[in-house]
Amino acid sequence: MPESGRLFLSVIVPVYNEEESLRPFVEELSEVLSKIPQSWEAILIDDGSKDGSYAAIQEICRRFPGFKAVRLGRNAGQTAALSAGIDRARGELIVCLDADGQNDPRDIPAMLVKIEEGYDVVSGWRKNRKDPWLSRRLPSQIANGIISWSTGVPLHDYGCTLKIYRARYLKSLPLYGEMHRFIPAFAGFLGARIAETEVHHRPRTRGSSKYGISRTFKVVLDLLTVKFMDAYLAKPIYLFGGGGVLLGLTGAALAAVTLYKKMVLGIFVKDQPLFLVSIFFAIVGFQLILMGLLAEILIRIYFDIKGKPAYFVRETAGFLDSSGASKLESV
Repeated sequence: MPESGRLFLSVIVPVYNEEESLRPFVEELSEVLSKIPQSWEAILIDDGSKDGSYAAIQEICRRFPGFKAVRLGRNAGQTAALSAGIDRARGELIVCLDADGQNDPRDIPAMLVKIEEGYDVVSGWRKNRKDPWLSRRLPSQIANGIISWSTGVPLHDYGCTLKIYRARYLKSLPLYGEMHRFIPAFAGFLGARIAETEVHHRPRTRGSSKYGISRTFKVVLDLLTVKFMDAYLAKPIYLFGGGGVLLGLTGAALAAVTLYKKMVLGIFVKDQPLFLVSIFFAIVGFQLILMGLLAEILIRIYFDIKGKPAYFVRETAGFLDSSGASKLESV
């Protein structure tokens, strides 16, 4: 398989301490991919594993054509591992799935059929999830409800790694921290057409889970960042400046009440706590406005350095290519 040019499909698999489950999982994945008539590649990302996962990955790359390996210098997290694979993927479509064997590779062909219906993202839904209810499924249901309500991109299962994306949407997203679970929401912010399909979920038979109930709290904190990036990334002054103006007006109103009580009712300022509250509101409001102005400067620097516009183009028509012929460009 050539190393240059576009492929039809790239499969990205983050791996962290999955030595026991990796070989049987790859055998399943290879069998599924071998039946796809179009060109493909599978990229295994070793996320700083401490067991023999990378040795197993090296053996897999020698044994199975089309499989490739990336080894990170340390455990950087699933988002970083996926990002490393996305940066190197050459497929027009990108599939992401876990290496623990709980995602079923045999779901991939049906999801490919779904995305060919015109969708940009097809998200897996583990409707019959094989995990403990209290420690895994309940926190996940709560998190999915909060994310769907906050982002306006409703999905039953944001936490399912098994998803298919059109590469152009993924490669335009800056991924960092623990933002991998919000990728469908980010794609939705760009106008992606998103579908959800039921996928099989199998109980873990090898290795141990890397997630716990504490992940729910991380999701809530990450969600604040996601909501800010959706609503205010290109106009942070609306958030900070709006709050500053509101606090400033409230402070002015409280100062007016203080002045009224002094002039009309004869209550001394020193006997009115509202005066101190009005000063506090005015100071905080002024600081928020300054923060908004600084954020506006920073966001302009960000867009200038990255060379990225504040919009995403789905398709164009009527423009001329280098030969002077009309061309149609679509995502």
